[in-house]
Amino acid sequence: MTARGTETGASGAAAASVMHVRCPDRLPEELYRQVLEELSELSPVVQAQPPSAALVELKGALRFHGAEPRRLGELLRIRTLSRLGVDVRVGIGPTITVAATASGLIDGPGGVLAVAPGEVADWLGPLPVEALHGIGPKQSAALREYGIHCVGLLAGVERATVERLLGGRAGRLAADRARGIDPRPVTSRALPASAGVGHTFPRQTLDGAEVRAALLDLVVRLGLVLRRRGQAARALTLTLRFAGGASWERTRRLSAASAHEEDLRALAYRLIDAAGLQRGRLTGLALRGEDLVAAGRVAEQISLDRAREARLRAEEVSDRIRDKFGSGAVRPAATFRKVS
Repeated sequence: MTARGTETGASGAAAASVMHVRCPDRLPEELYRQVLEELSELSPVVQAQPPSAALVELKGALRFHGAEPRRLGELLRIRTLSRLGVDVRVGIGPTITVAATASGLIDGPGGVLAVAPGEVADWLGPLPVEALHGIGPKQSAALREYGIHCVGLLAGVERATVERLLGGRAGRLAADRARGIDPRPVTSRALPASAGVGHTFPRQTLDGAEVRAALLDLVVRLGLVLRRRGQAARALTLTLRFAGGASWERTRRLSAASAHEEDLRALAYRLIDAAGLQRGRLTGLALRGEDLVAAGRVAEQISLDRAREARLRAEEVSDRIRDKFGSGAVRPAATFRKVS
């Protein structure tokens, strides 16, 4: 069976609950971090596998989003392509081994391949042994020399025999995973010290209004990521990418750590004003919150500014709407393009 981004079986419910994501090789660290942020919008349980892969636990996300596993994989691809200009290969299955094997079989720069639990044995069986995630070149050579050239044959060999061929622990793991057995859980890694979001323009742009709208959208997305993670930023870094490969980057500190759009927006606008854009043709921009701290450590002073308090309450309401209907349910009017 070849992987062409189609689902193996109809897995509706809580069936395939592990997602393995492969980014392009040699992806810049900043873009990799932004892909991780996109994953955190799907599920709170994300395990980074630097330099270019990640695992996602989908059990809670399936109920929260009310979507099938494959649909979440397609949604992730749409987001990384439209927001970051990065395509990803997404494998989904009931275990880490199945999901990672699926993502590795996808042809081309991107795609989604989901394997339902009830079809794991039939799906794994005809695959060459080297396609099974965790089997290296030396191990596959040893298995083939013994006449084991596909995963189905490996699953049918006694575990003791596989242990003699590959060594004790390696043999046990290979025998179990060939049978679809992999009890390892997806575990969240510690939150990174920064959080970033990015935007790639579909064409080179000089449009000041379009650039400001894209920056405002980044502010909204970054603020939402920080508040969902219970963090606040002490500084912001703005990166501008220009046609021809040149870039501009500046970092400024906030007067007080914050995750509120109002505070982030004011500093982001000062940063882009400092760039002194005139005739530079932009291809993209990225906004990164730096020196993050837990939101609970940020002192909240009583404000006598009723307008600000009202905006903060509106922000809380918007967050609840986004949590229920998706991140794009509430957007600033300035981010919508006018239809001529």
